[in-house]
Amino acid sequence: MRRTALALLARKDHMGFTKTLIREGNGSKPARGQQVTVHCTGYGKNRDLNEKFWSTKDPGQEPFTFAVGLGQVIKGWDESVINMSIGEVARIHCSPDYAYGAGGFEAWGIMPNSELTFEIEVLSFK
Repeated sequence: MRRTALALLARKDHMGFTKTLIREGNGSKPARGQQVTVHCTGYGKNRDLNEKFWSTKDPGQEPFTFAVGLGQVIKGWDESVINMSIGEVARIHCSPDYAYGAGGFEAWGIMPNSELTFEIEVLSFK
């Protein structure tokens, strides 16, 4: 795996995300506003980065589609997925302000101000 530091997470006062490349894609990247379809698994339930809170690969779930770069998803997704290509798989580690912030996401067990990790695979965009 190749790790690309896109923002510092080492100090508490820094915000952003880091991206660790798991598999390279075809090089074709989406433009702002395009509909991107991904497989995703999210970790960080109850502040445990090893505990899954959601996955599009779980029974009954389907790939997730959103317009990239328009704020429809958390900032960590918007800023990382727009720089990913079809077929690429990466692990994205988000600081709280690039995830669900002070509000958390109680329904999924995401506590306020939690760091989260996502494994994202870009399936397509149009």
